Amino acid sequence: MSAWVEDVLGAGYEQRTLDLGSDPDGEGEVVATLVRATPPTTPKRAFLWVHGFTDYFFQTELADFFTERGYAFYALDLRKCGRSTRPGQTPHYVSDLALYDAELDEALRIVREETGEIEVLLGAHSTGGLIVPLWLSRLNATPGGSREAGIVGIVLDGPWFDLQGAAWMRSIGTQVIRAVAQVRPLERLKLPPGDAYGSSLHVSAAGEWDYDLTWKPITGFPVTYGWLNAVRRGHAILHRGLDIGVPSLVLRSNRTRFARKHGPDTDVSDAVLDVKQIARWAGCLGDAVTSLPIPGARHDVFLSQAEARAAAYAAVDRWLGYAGLT
Repeated sequence: MSAWVEDVLGAGYEQRTLDLGSDPDGEGEVVATLVRATPPTTPKRAFLWVHGFTDYFFQTELADFFTERGYAFYALDLRKCGRSTRPGQTPHYVSDLALYDAELDEALRIVREETGEIEVLLGAHSTGGLIVPLWLSRLNATPGGSREAGIVGIVLDGPWFDLQGAAWMRSIGTQVIRAVAQVRPLERLKLPPGDAYGSSLHVSAAGEWDYDLTWKPITGFPVTYGWLNAVRRGHAILHRGLDIGVPSLVLRSNRTRFARKHGPDTDVSDAVLDVKQIARWAGCLGDAVTSLPIPGARHDVFLSQAEARAAAYAAVDRWLGYAGLT
């Protein structure tokens, strides 16, 4: 376990490496990276953020939002993602989403230890929005549950609740994914190239956000059969119903517009996931679920254009008040 050192984001941010030991998927030693922002003088709660696929934490505006409301802000770069990438490893690859429990457990332990056991609100985007509820449901099944672990709620941003695309991909396609994953887990799916979403975000193209393109390429990382099979197993568990034990806020765009190349529609819709599926499966989280469309939002609602982004943050503010978490 390393000490806190200055983060790549510079002043006001520190990072700490979490050593996780040998990779169960055979790609050497794996680590995760916990990032923290300079906290309020006396934080009343903590917020822990988890990114999605082809992603890592760089959203300082999100950190500012929560620190301004008295939260100690933390973010976790999962194994083989962003700051946690190591040479020779397949970016974002895991054969089972439950492997992430190790870094999530450790991150929660550190956050609570550092903040004097104050309550923790979770947040997650896209694939992280599947990973974290699955972990939380397993945690809630232990003695005391998620509440006794100090968790009081979760904010999900464009969570990946089902496989997008044609219906046959969720039936026959899933069987093919499973079969290939058993014999060639690291084989890449042959998907048509596209830069629509990445170009809508990054300053080098049509976006306003500056981030490391090594860790978040504009065209995304390749998708492997083994990783997608792990995601599909996670989807199946979610669809049977979870019990996360705490209230949730699920934010999504109000429409989907798939495209390979960037255009005006990419900036005001979800270019990655089917938002109807997010709406359909949100109720499977259990406990009290608030599911809201944000007009004109992108896939990452908190990286939307200014008007939609402001609407998303206003929705979070209202929900925090409703949930008694202000």
